[in-house]
Amino acid sequence: MLKYLIAVSQDLIVAAILSGLLYALVDRSYDALGRKCMHVGLLAGALAAAVMSYLKNATSLVHTGVWNMRIFITATAALILLTVFTVPAVKRKAPEAAKWVVCISAALIAALLLFYELPDVYAYPYSFRKYNSYSVFSTEYLFRFIGFLGGLVLALLVFFAARYTSMRSKEKAAAAVTFAALGVNAAEQICKTLSTMLTRRMIKSTRALFSLVKFTSNHSSLFIYLSLLLVAVLAGILLARSFRVNEPYGNPAQRRRIIANWRSNRRWASLLLVCCLLMVLNMTVFYALDNKPVVLSEAEEYAIENGSIYVSLAQVEDGHLHRFAYTTENGVETRFIVIKKPNSSAYGIGLDACDICGETGYYERDGQVVCKLCDVVMNINTIGFQGGCNPIPIDYRISEGYIIVPISTLVDHEKAFR
Repeated sequence: MLKYLIAVSQDLIVAAILSGLLYALVDRSYDALGRKCMHVGLLAGALAAAVMSYLKNATSLVHTGVWNMRIFITATAALILLTVFTVPAVKRKAPEAAKWVVCISAALIAALLLFYELPDVYAYPYSFRKYNSYSVFSTEYLFRFIGFLGGLVLALLVFFAARYTSMRSKEKAAAAVTFAALGVNAAEQICKTLSTMLTRRMIKSTRALFSLVKFTSNHSSLFIYLSLLLVAVLAGILLARSFRVNEPYGNPAQRRRIIANWRSNRRWASLLLVCCLLMVLNMTVFYALDNKPVVLSEAEEYAIENGSIYVSLAQVEDGHLHRFAYTTENGVETRFIVIKKPNSSAYGIGLDACDICGETGYYERDGQVVCKLCDVVMNINTIGFQGGCNPIPIDYRISEGYIIVPISTLVDHEKAFR
């Protein structure tokens, strides 16, 4: 659940912040026209992202890096137009042109943000069961879907909270935060564009350019933190102002309206601050919990006779995962696992390694056998058979109440554990 909550919210948080700020910007300046343009832009971006998601995942027609570069260049051009036509002197000189350019540019930026971020989010539900054996009615699937929905809900809350907090803040402060957040996003887009151009050798690499691209690639979350900080400052200012209101009023009804308005301001500002805090927790505490390293269970005891390992059936008949280890003459610890198959007298036996993920091993989680590296859930009934992320099969036999594994078999597979 945490995996998809973190992934979805992290994918959409910047788009949610910027779309909310842009919506407030055009709504405050151009009212109905601004809202209509933003509605069209957000809808167009969501629909275009759905088409892109299909093309990226079902065909080989899309080169992601090239498309992202086109998105970044178009968004940067739209940002330049938006910046120029919000300058007071330009607005006074050409008010009609400014109105349309600002509204269309803001809507285009919002559409491109969704077009860039949403395709991967659309694809997440299709990955819930990929390489796994549980059904769509299982608890595991439900938890993943809840995490997915939680990320969407958090992004929507941030969008509305950023929009209304910006609308209720002082115009200059809101505009400053909006363009600062857009500038942070533009800087990230420029760095990603340079990375694509370097990869495709469209520009010549230099030490400074390579260092810049490497730094931004390794610290991509920094841009998210900066965007969160900017809107958190705006929310903090609005929240502080709401506790020292001194607006004149002519009668008790006007006073009640003023109090209700500032109470609403506090709620929107508080919601935005809470969402920012949740997002920071997602990217730090929750991420650490979700990526907490799994410690494999200790290897169990066994007997050695006549060059073979003897494991008592009574030792492994409980239906849980059991791990055994043997150190070869070359000092390589080879491991194998044993688990009794459900509703059967058969046993799943194989190396504690696979052809895909190597020697990382398997562990038991809620009665399921899970690959430590890729988090794929094994079908216990297929353990002992070749294929996929299944444990590598080994030779063994069952006789007189023992599972007998020749030591020579483990020696032959010691390269899997080097």
